[in-house]
Amino acid sequence: MKNRTVIGVICMVLAIAVTFLVAPLVNQLSTDTSEVIRLAEDVKQGVQITADHLEVARVKTDSIPSGTLNDPKDIIGKYAASQLYAGDYLTVAKLTGEANTASDVFASLDGTKVAVSVTIDTFAAGLSGKLENGDIISMIVVDKETGKASIPAALRYMKVITTTTSGGIDQDSIVKNEDGSYEIPSTVTLLANTEQAKLLAKYNAETTLTVALVYRGSTENAKKFLDVQDEFFANGWSAEDEENEPENGENVSPGGIDPVQQANDIINGNADYYDVEEAVIGNG
Repeated sequence: MKNRTVIGVICMVLAIAVTFLVAPLVNQLSTDTSEVIRLAEDVKQGVQITADHLEVARVKTDSIPSGTLNDPKDIIGKYAASQLYAGDYLTVAKLTGEANTASDVFASLDGTKVAVSVTIDTFAAGLSGKLENGDIISMIVVDKETGKASIPAALRYMKVITTTTSGGIDQDSIVKNEDGSYEIPSTVTLLANTEQAKLLAKYNAETTLTVALVYRGSTENAKKFLDVQDEFFANGWSAEDEENEPENGENVSPGGIDPVQQANDIINGNADYYDVEEAVIGNG
């Protein structure tokens, strides 16, 4: 009888503890929520974020990713660095201070760089219609008679401003057809210096051009590739130098360089300059 009384008392104490201590704690953990800013609708790459794109939602605190921006001042006025979707939380990596729409890039031209368009002869040559504004690409030059292909060192890293359909619709303005398909681009517009522009005009008239995607990602990393390309021209190369090189651009093809390793080196800050001796076969 005594043991039953002790057991009963213990059970009562445990019941009280569960009721007044454990249960509230569990309830608090399950209902711990916070307000967070997220996208209310899809936003295309390069589109400026406005208050209309945003909504405030109350979600479980532990479901909010680390680094999520929750101050409108850090979001409104920035641009989508890539395609974003309704319900996305916003982080520094998803936003950029620079627009990637064609009109914005054109408006930012200051005379140091120009915009130049080249023809995409085939579906495959334009990366099967998958190029996006801000992509870093290499331009592959294919001789129409011999079929020999090369990547001119002067065209190794170039920024895509936009692609445009035969009807004049830029990539950031293309909409789906009723069957879910898209109109395929027929030209690609690139950011170039004047030497690159002259070289592209020549190759566009005399050869077939094919695009190879090198990098798609943050504006910061994309700029690293462009800086490396600019360093190449800082060494004194000009479009006139190409006339003294063997036909088909044989000595402007990459020589002894692992392009994947070089791309990683650039992103990781291990490539301090563009090594012309390695980039140009037979140079000197």
